[in-house]
Amino acid sequence: MSTVAQERMPALYLSHGAPPLADDPVWPGELAAWSAGLPRPKAVLIVSAHWEEAPLALGATETVPLVYDFWGFPEHYYRVKYDAPGAPELAESVRKLLRAPGIPVQDVPDRGLDHGAYVPLVEMYPEADLPVLQVSMPTLDPVRLMEIGRKLAPLRDEGVLIVGSGFFTHNLAALRQAGTPAWSAEFDDWGRRALESRDVDALLDFTRKSPAGQLAHPRTEHFAPLFVTMGAADAAGELDAQKSVIDGFWMGLAKRSVQFG
Repeated sequence: MSTVAQERMPALYLSHGAPPLADDPVWPGELAAWSAGLPRPKAVLIVSAHWEEAPLALGATETVPLVYDFWGFPEHYYRVKYDAPGAPELAESVRKLLRAPGIPVQDVPDRGLDHGAYVPLVEMYPEADLPVLQVSMPTLDPVRLMEIGRKLAPLRDEGVLIVGSGFFTHNLAALRQAGTPAWSAEFDDWGRRALESRDVDALLDFTRKSPAGQLAHPRTEHFAPLFVTMGAADAAGELDAQKSVIDGFWMGLAKRSVQFG
């Protein structure tokens, strides 16, 4: 990446939804309005709940087919395209920032964007004209993910938009009836208050310190990308510069999405 000074990009955590997000009457517009209010990024670095791989892996650095990592949906969802340019320069910068003795970074050159990456990007940057690099989560440990985010933070000053893509609550098996279940609403309210009060310790230990934490996230991969985003913000002293841009619920799940910086 260029060393020319750029406007510092914010760091985002967003709830990405499933492919039918595109048909929702409200959510696509919320995502589009969010991106329209941001500085124009040079590139996007995205961490999705749907790619866990260790050592940390870099996805394709050229345009390759998307990963349709979902099942049982109508055929038209499998025909969506998002032919964003690859980001080889960004990939090289990520390698330099993350590599350390005994900490390898691997390349998976045929790994396209999964739905946690492309579903929101289709709404936010529909022209698909920004270089995009997806990297894996090598762990679900919040402390380690924050450290990865801190190491990636310098990219923000080079015009890179760092995005953690998950879902603020995520327990599909417990969605047994229409409406918003109590566990989803309770966790969303707790998470909002913890973010607003900058209670990092509580967020790091969210499965124990939050109400209904284990119900809201029986497996924590959809909350985990938040900590990459928080690390990227913390390195710049911007945990205080935080706001929820999108809130509410979609099919009972909290779609809270947060901007730092």
